[in-house]
Amino acid sequence: MIDKLDSYKSIIFDCDGVILNSNKVKTQAFYDLAAPWGIEAQNLLTKYHVNNGGISRHKKVAYFLSSILPSLSINIDCADYESLYNELVSLYADLVYEGLCLCDVSPALGQLRDFTHRSRWSVVSGGDQIELNKLFASRNLAQYFDAGIFGSPDDKKLILEREFSNGNFIKPSLFIGDSKYDYVSASSINIDFLFLSSWSEFSGWESFVTKFKINHLPSLSSLVTI
Repeated sequence: MIDKLDSYKSIIFDCDGVILNSNKVKTQAFYDLAAPWGIEAQNLLTKYHVNNGGISRHKKVAYFLSSILPSLSINIDCADYESLYNELVSLYADLVYEGLCLCDVSPALGQLRDFTHRSRWSVVSGGDQIELNKLFASRNLAQYFDAGIFGSPDDKKLILEREFSNGNFIKPSLFIGDSKYDYVSASSINIDFLFLSSWSEFSGWESFVTKFKINHLPSLSSLVTI
């Protein structure tokens, strides 16, 4: 897989933990988001977030309201659910954006882009699509991704299926990610996958990549070195 890197027609990147060292930023944001309901709620939400890397904030906030809070005997009135849901999603965006503007960017992007200049690059993330496009423009990263920057509320599997169907993504393709869901999403469309470990919050990734015989490296910088 690595030895044929320059032969891929499409290279698809997850954002957090791959392009940006931003996983801890998002974990802290979810922890802060749940503060009004106490430390147990905070711990349960951050645990759910970390265990479900690659899933959108919309699903995580919905799970928090529908499952975590009731498990703590905290019930949300049905009449208040939608407004509270929207409030939390908006608050999460505010909490996380500043951190995304400041976190480290992979230093290998430019060199890797030069090496794979025949490939079309894209981002498929669990992050909010509008926020991602704004962020990548402000950090001068959008220039690398000629096939688009995609995110929630659409699910990664849906995005991949749609973009391959409409011809924007072309096989052979490589998905580079740092979570179990990234691998599941790539497998659903039958494309190659590379797991990056250095910035990942996926506990137990070593046994996972061994079990499924997944190619893995520490970072994009490691890929450039090879």
